[in-house]
Amino acid sequence: MKYKKSEAKGYARENFRGVWAATATPFCDDLSLDEAGFRRNMRHWAQTLQLGGLFVCGKQGEFFSMSVAERKRTFELAVEEAAGHCGIVTSCSDTNLDVVLDLARHSQDIGADYIVVHSPVLHFHHDAEATVYEYYRHLSEQLDIGIALWNHPDCGYVMSPELCARIAELPNIVAIKYSVDRALYARLTELAGNKIIVSTASEEEWLDNIVELGWRLYLCSTPPFLLQTANDQRINEYTRLAFEGKTAEARQVRNSLEPARAAFRSARPSGTPQAYTKYWMELLGQVGGPVRRPLLNLTEAEKAATREAFARSGLAK
Repeated sequence: MKYKKSEAKGYARENFRGVWAATATPFCDDLSLDEAGFRRNMRHWAQTLQLGGLFVCGKQGEFFSMSVAERKRTFELAVEEAAGHCGIVTSCSDTNLDVVLDLARHSQDIGADYIVVHSPVLHFHHDAEATVYEYYRHLSEQLDIGIALWNHPDCGYVMSPELCARIAELPNIVAIKYSVDRALYARLTELAGNKIIVSTASEEEWLDNIVELGWRLYLCSTPPFLLQTANDQRINEYTRLAFEGKTAEARQVRNSLEPARAAFRSARPSGTPQAYTKYWMELLGQVGGPVRRPLLNLTEAEKAATREAFARSGLAK
């Protein structure tokens, strides 16, 4: 590891910053892991797009349809390709705690910068706070690597800002991907912004959060590699301008991306987001490939609609 457990918060404060993207995992036609394709994508994201870091094997990466061995291998490939170019946070989320710890220890051993662990899946709960606190306290006790929390309403409950702030007291809890209403993440920033790096997945809110909340980390979703190309890196550009205090210029650049955002939203099917992401990646020249069950691939009609939307996005220039 690049830091001691006691140094995790300070290391993250200095290095866990900028635009981080959530990676997709390419599979071959026979649904095996496409290692060469993943390496190619990693080089594009880390070197051509010069992203601050990558969030590997999360929901966008279809971790739920991958074996533990495949997840570990994907971590290894990511760390190898990112070395010297960008940071890596590995998604160790799982319903089984032993798997979480196994993936986390592997991440420590191979030199990942941080791990991210989703709040636990709970059934029939009435008050999740004590359970969730103990879950993260145990992880913090068992591990040395910096841990990012991850919570959103899809899991059945929302962690309160007060609970997040309490967990933030733990020594190697460094960040949170808090996909909730702005009032909640603004409250957590106020409560514990000096102890935990707060972020949310929405690219459209990123600039306002830099300006109004003083944020320095976008963690993270797919727009950094779906709305940027080798010759068009406006997310990176408006981020840089905002960090430099050039707010008016940053807003101009951010707003100029709206046609691309609108085009992307216009054809996205409600039931196959990962397949849509992968096909859009292919239109950009990246490696996508099929999705694994239980997910569905795009129909030919959905692919045609995607191509039409992509043509309107202005990203093909």
